[in-house]
Amino acid sequence: MTDIRALSYCVAQIDNLDRWQRYAEDVLGMMTQPAPGGGLYVKMDDRPFRFLIVEGPTSCYLASGWDTGSKPAFERLLARLEAAGVEYQRGDAALREQRKVQDIAVVRDPVGNCHELSWGYLSDCQPFISPQGVPRFLTGDMGLGHTVLPAPQFDDCAAFYQDVLGFEISDMFNFRPAPDADPVRIHFMHCGNPRHHSLAIAEYPVPSNCVHVMVEVDSMTEVGRAHDRLQAHGVPLSATLGQHLNDRMTSFYMQTPSGFDLEYGYGGLLVDWQQHSAFEFTRVSVWGHDFSVGQAQGE
Repeated sequence: MTDIRALSYCVAQIDNLDRWQRYAEDVLGMMTQPAPGGGLYVKMDDRPFRFLIVEGPTSCYLASGWDTGSKPAFERLLARLEAAGVEYQRGDAALREQRKVQDIAVVRDPVGNCHELSWGYLSDCQPFISPQGVPRFLTGDMGLGHTVLPAPQFDDCAAFYQDVLGFEISDMFNFRPAPDADPVRIHFMHCGNPRHHSLAIAEYPVPSNCVHVMVEVDSMTEVGRAHDRLQAHGVPLSATLGQHLNDRMTSFYMQTPSGFDLEYGYGGLLVDWQQHSAFEFTRVSVWGHDFSVGQAQGE
């Protein structure tokens, strides 16, 4: 089992922080505040932030933050990187302060996806009070949710995540864009928590550096209210409401100001990994999730 406990946070970039602030508060129902060293914290539980938005010339996803849970686990993970000949950089005091952790190391996968490994998160002892009345997001020991990253050099990336970082496969989907086309692989992976997956990798490039990030609320009512807010604020819909086959999540997808998608869902599967058998599935969803709406808006 991996020494990684959960997806701790995500870092994204945009040329105008106000756009993310409005989106986070008005649509997602999350709190915001300025981040030390520049940027915007987006808060969704008792931690100071779960999304860090920094200002830059392009709109994109920058990094995934992973919580190892303890100093020994953090050091074991770095030792595995060294044994595999994978380079990493230890974070300085400024990075530790902004990320609110005791120690941090930055590493990239074979295609350049950035990962920040850390331990000892800071709890700011401030309650989460949603500006839109969202009672709570499901986080805690299960982390922020999940992230799906591009992995065009798929075999190299799969080996890095499984053999070096220690993720394990939950299930697999081989997407065929046409009946006679070669399959495009998507692997869903879990770490040290019951979420069906905290990471997935997809065998294609993505301009924003991320396919999507998922956040989860505790009722379908909150999913519906978020869908209403999306429509009220003119946020582009990327996929209609539906229920996934593999993790049972009922959700919809929308575009973030940084260009990647965000899945807003309820009812995700929690797995006893001692009893789970990895499998391949042939349909993304039991019902719904029409992704053509997002493609049509992008044309």
